[in-house]
Amino acid sequence: MDKDFSVERPIIAVTGSSGKTTTKSFIASILRTRWIIFESSDYWNRTDHTEKHQDEINFIHRAIVLEYGMAFPGVIQKHCKIIQPNIGAITNIGTAHIGNFNGDIRGIAAAKSELIKGMDRDGHLFLNGDDKNSKLLHSKNFKGVLKKVSIHSPSDYQAKNLRYSVEGISFDLKLSGKSHTFSIPYHGEFYVYNALLAIAISDLLGFKPEEIKQGLNEVKKPKHRLDVMQLKSNITLIDDTVHAFPDAMKGALDVLTKLEGEKKVAVLGSMAGFGDKHEAVHKEIGRYVAEKKIDYLFTYGNLSKNIGAGAREAGMNKQRIFHFNRHYMNELNAKLEKIIQPNWTILIKGASGLEMVDTVEYCKKIFG
Repeated sequence: MDKDFSVERPIIAVTGSSGKTTTKSFIASILRTRWIIFESSDYWNRTDHTEKHQDEINFIHRAIVLEYGMAFPGVIQKHCKIIQPNIGAITNIGTAHIGNFNGDIRGIAAAKSELIKGMDRDGHLFLNGDDKNSKLLHSKNFKGVLKKVSIHSPSDYQAKNLRYSVEGISFDLKLSGKSHTFSIPYHGEFYVYNALLAIAISDLLGFKPEEIKQGLNEVKKPKHRLDVMQLKSNITLIDDTVHAFPDAMKGALDVLTKLEGEKKVAVLGSMAGFGDKHEAVHKEIGRYVAEKKIDYLFTYGNLSKNIGAGAREAGMNKQRIFHFNRHYMNELNAKLEKIIQPNWTILIKGASGLEMVDTVEYCKKIFG
């Protein structure tokens, strides 16, 4: 354990374009194996939420675990003024809310960098060493301890030998020179980064590998976040109907390709918040669908027609692409019922505002 943190109360803040809630949940679950802690509620990441947390935290809490969200410059700076963290974690820098930054990823990186500038200058900062956009973060002048996590490149905490199953992912990681195997009940490589950040912070705070393993396995998984379920006739259904940003879309498609299934079906919803870039952003997802050799593509929501256009342009058979505008969910569901066969795997991915969870429930009813 770092001597600075043996007596000081850890105040941990997590931000990033995606994975904030999961990372926060992993950290909290591990710390709870030993301590009484304060954890912010899932998605309670606005500055008015942080003000409420300030009133709720008291002497009984051995550690504080918070999620700092932002959609505009200056927001994370305000979070830090309300409650200043001494441990910071930035999951990644993606395109969520890029429409509020004139389409410039550097603007998002600058806004996320407010955590680095606003946290304790002698604190500990953890970053994703594989995320190319995290190189844009303003970490050069940080005076504290900076460590990185990774899968594909050397770092302070590098996961190796990822193994996938219906239950989740297992991976190997060295702590204090000794290799340990960790498992998480999640699907998707990006969740491994979330777990790595939690492991790194827990390791800093002196938690043993056994406690870390216990916490990772006991984590409370948010509903509709890459929930994998087996239905009748060996049909596998993946429910990911909370958020829909490009990085998360690609990550969910990666999960679809890695799970078993004779045919792979992607049901993808429109993504909001990209201004005049929406066509290009959606077409990029379509090209990714074609690249991953997904067998059938269904799109839902007006903007999502560009996902299909991108897939067609990248060579996907147009007869296996189906589009349904908003409010035509009944027609979408009927088409799925007609096409889906035994031993197939289906991904349903969209933002909660599209209510695509209704299609999940329909599939569970028809194929369950």
